[in-house]
Order: sequence, then C-alpha cells, then structure tokens
Amino acid sequence: MSLQSRIESLKQRHASLEARITDEDARPKPDADTLVRLKIEKLRVKEEMERLRPPN
Repeated sequence: MSLQSRIESLKQRHASLEARITDEDARPKPDADTLVRLKIEKLRVKEEMERLRPPN
C-alpha cells in the first residue's frame, strides 16, 4: 500500500468514526463508553495521518 493510499484510507476511517460519533450522540440516551471509545479511536487515526504527512 502506498503512502498516499494509506492516508486516504485513514481519512475514510476518520470520516466513518465521525459519522458514528454523530449518530451515537443523536440517540436519546447516548452510550458514554461508546462515545469515549470512538473519540479515542478517531484521535489515534488523526495522529497517524499527521505522522504520515510529509513536512511542509
């Protein structure tokens, strides 16, 4: 997998996690544990994308 395709894959994963967080948060009784887990995973994905991006 090339670097660019890995970054694109991570972007898609990040967007998917954002959608899941939004869906969970919109529920009448959101599951706090699920929200925390999803937000941590989203942050890890973002951090990995930042590490993989070439410096400006």
